[in-house]
Amino acid sequence: MDVQAVVHDVLRHRIILSFEAQADGKTADDFISTLIDRVPVS
Repeated sequence: MDVQAVVHDVLRHRIILSFEAQADGKTADDFISTLIDRVPVS
């Protein structure tokens, strides 16, 4: 199974967003997606 396929489900409950991020409409999934985009996968 591909890690990228399950990473949102695995990490979502571990992410605590700041008040500012929540006020801007950001979600834990947005943060996780940003991490996935920045980490090279081979």
